[in-house]
Amino acid sequence: MSHGRPVRRRGRPASAERNAGEPATRDRILGSARTEFAERGYDKASIRAIARGAGVDSALVHHYFGTKEQVFAAAVQGAFAPAMGIPDLLLSGDREEWGERLVGYIFKIWEDAVTRDPLLAIMRSAVSNETAAAIFRGLISRNLLERVSAGLDRPDAALRVELALAQLVGTAMLRYVIKVEPIASAPAEELIPRLAPVVQRHLTG
Repeated sequence: MSHGRPVRRRGRPASAERNAGEPATRDRILGSARTEFAERGYDKASIRAIARGAGVDSALVHHYFGTKEQVFAAAVQGAFAPAMGIPDLLLSGDREEWGERLVGYIFKIWEDAVTRDPLLAIMRSAVSNETAAAIFRGLISRNLLERVSAGLDRPDAALRVELALAQLVGTAMLRYVIKVEPIASAPAEELIPRLAPVVQRHLTG
């Protein structure tokens, strides 16, 4: 008999019962995860530290996400979310404007600290750990490369899209991660028209 007490499902931590109704709990865990991966990298990041940063216990992190790999995958998806709109942005417009559209959109993401910082955190882990890199690579391939390549309808479409992205990722690394001058402090309004024709040539030239 339960004598009126709420029955807790087996295997679910008590803290999960207390926090399951809090909409912000999952977001706090993801925010803590991005911070942990950014500061310590994938290898040294731990579920315990992520939980501590979110103000919950480790069991609740496992309850929401599972393993560290699954936490990282969720953090990647959240950080990469602003870029998910790229295929729709390009495929709905004139193909001869793709370069300008893509470069402008990417700079909009990178210039805003709210969208830039989580993405930088994930990238730092992805360049130093193969598991993290594989998760990041899979997300980009499924949600970005394949969709844009299909829209190009060319035999070498995948290579074209990857070269265009390589141009932009390289710029982002120099400007926001390594901070090499003068590219680090050059106005975005100056860099966009310089990069757009190069990206356009990769895509359609």
